[in-house]
Amino acid sequence: MTASQTPLETAWGLRPLAPAVGAEVTGLDLANLNDAELEQLRQLMVRYGVIFCPDQHLAVEDHVALGARFGPLEGHPNLKFDTPHPEIFELRASGGGVADEWHSDLTFQVEPALMSILHMKRCPEVGGDTMWSSLHAAYEALSEPMKAFLQGLTALHDALPHNRPDKMTIHPVIRRHPETGLPALYVNEHFTRRIVELGAEESEVLLRHLTRWVQQPRFTVRYAWRAGTIAFWDNRATQHFVLNDFEGERVIQRVTVQGDRVEPYGQPAWPPYVRDGRLSATSRHDRQLAMYLRAQAGQSDS
Repeated sequence: MTASQTPLETAWGLRPLAPAVGAEVTGLDLANLNDAELEQLRQLMVRYGVIFCPDQHLAVEDHVALGARFGPLEGHPNLKFDTPHPEIFELRASGGGVADEWHSDLTFQVEPALMSILHMKRCPEVGGDTMWSSLHAAYEALSEPMKAFLQGLTALHDALPHNRPDKMTIHPVIRRHPETGLPALYVNEHFTRRIVELGAEESEVLLRHLTRWVQQPRFTVRYAWRAGTIAFWDNRATQHFVLNDFEGERVIQRVTVQGDRVEPYGQPAWPPYVRDGRLSATSRHDRQLAMYLRAQAGQSDS
């Protein structure tokens, strides 16, 4: 046992997978964890961002029950498929179920997913790996002037990938992890549409830079799946991406623990930017931001 490991971690077997994010945990039975073991597992997830437990093969009822011990569960708010349980979100590759854009789950909600627990039910022999990126590591690698600038900004997120662009909210570009206090770069290519305080052209340039920044290999881990592996990830501090490079069926089942509260790391320094006179005819995001701000003003007046 190393000085940094607890007796439980040593008994289970803990193997970090990359310097920035990810670890594999073996020697435990997820269907029969006591309260102390559950809390140790949660702390490992917070420490490593994502943890993988191979050879589990949980029944659907056990998967849901395990998730509910971490907090309230919610099925997917927009995507509805036939699933074995109302709180299970299932994706099949044959049904277009490959999340091949970098994202944190459900950031278009005021309270996004806090964590997710994924059960790999069926996977190809080669390919279909998933990558995770540490948003803490991505933030720390920014220059000091960029850190200071981003702490004054917010971003609009929406559910356009789910054909619900009307579902939207605004989050800080740099958020504070509620448990560790660490800052994280909180924009993603899948759901983030607009930097609120910048003009449309400025926003496009900055978002392109930031969403590519988090994808650098030095911030990531790539995991090759085996059927029966369970993954836990901290949605407050990571993004993930599926490599769509395989043939055959790939089936995952996921439960999503709700209840995240997105706290800024620093305060917005400027008001929202909306062009005077008219909105840009080429920028749907200008119009979307104005719509959101009007809706929020209406709620404040009521």
